[in-house]
Amino acid sequence: MIAHLAYAAGSPCPTLVLDADAVPQDDGSLLEYLAGVRRRLEATGNAQVLKIALVRPSRHPMFDLEYRFVQALPDAVHSFDLRGSCGHSILSSAVVAERVGMLPRLSVGSRVRVKVLNNGDSVVCEVDAVDRDTARFTVHFVPPEAIPVTDLLITGEPRTTIAVDGELAQVSLVSSGNAYAFLDARTVGVKDPEALFAGGEALFGTLTRIRAAVTSHLGWPAGGAFPKIAALLPVDEGRIAARAISVPSWHPTIALTGAVCLGSAVQIPGTVPWQVAQELGCPDGLEIITPGGRTAVTAAVQNTDGVAALSWASVDHKRVTFQGPLSLDPPAPATL
Repeated sequence: MIAHLAYAAGSPCPTLVLDADAVPQDDGSLLEYLAGVRRRLEATGNAQVLKIALVRPSRHPMFDLEYRFVQALPDAVHSFDLRGSCGHSILSSAVVAERVGMLPRLSVGSRVRVKVLNNGDSVVCEVDAVDRDTARFTVHFVPPEAIPVTDLLITGEPRTTIAVDGELAQVSLVSSGNAYAFLDARTVGVKDPEALFAGGEALFGTLTRIRAAVTSHLGWPAGGAFPKIAALLPVDEGRIAARAISVPSWHPTIALTGAVCLGSAVQIPGTVPWQVAQELGCPDGLEIITPGGRTAVTAAVQNTDGVAALSWASVDHKRVTFQGPLSLDPPAPATL
């Protein structure tokens, strides 16, 4: 079988894109097959690829692609997380789908409408530029109908107190695009963006322990990829610094879904992101400053009968590079 690799700038690794119709359809057999895929990745020097996307043309008239995300976990080749999604991998899938004929040729202004099977999200990938090996997109996360922003709170409260290492930590647990735990970096002794971005093993360990405590609090499986976690600091008007953890290390920037979740969370009164944004007087758009660059996100919130509801969230200037095909078949034995 031939798979394809594509890399979305800002992602921790490339995405391996597979034809969903060419792999086993039940989860047990699928995971066994994907363990073999990971062994092949290791054999070809691609062990760093921990994102796998399964795509097919959509049979639904509202969508162009159906997409399922699989997060490979670093502890073992047979370890995966089937929950959640990955915006960078969605974009990589759109680029590969065009190359293999699942989609018409991408052109400026064209839109690829993606149904995310993991969580029901509807994502529109709008092409801003395209050349031989790269494409640049604006990505729109569009729920079927406006969602009251308070419904994005995983625990129903803007802040949740978690016991960690004998102390209490306050986090905001929000699910928009993906599930995230947000905390104010100042509560763990980090006072400015420079210190946040320079934080090493000690800060990584602190955030990892907080995430583990959150996972236990929610009753979610230990060792999985979700919820993700990000520490925040105010910078200046309209800009928030963020440092996030991916699998299995620091995220070089912030996940595309993380940008969507943060952009949504600043709209929810009482949350940590909302409080940080209030210090800055954030306008409608938010610029997220990370060690690897800047990400702009806009969350559109409408107010109906006193209820604030999320209509859509968009992230722009996301570039994807097609890296080429990769054979997943073992090499033929040598013949004399």
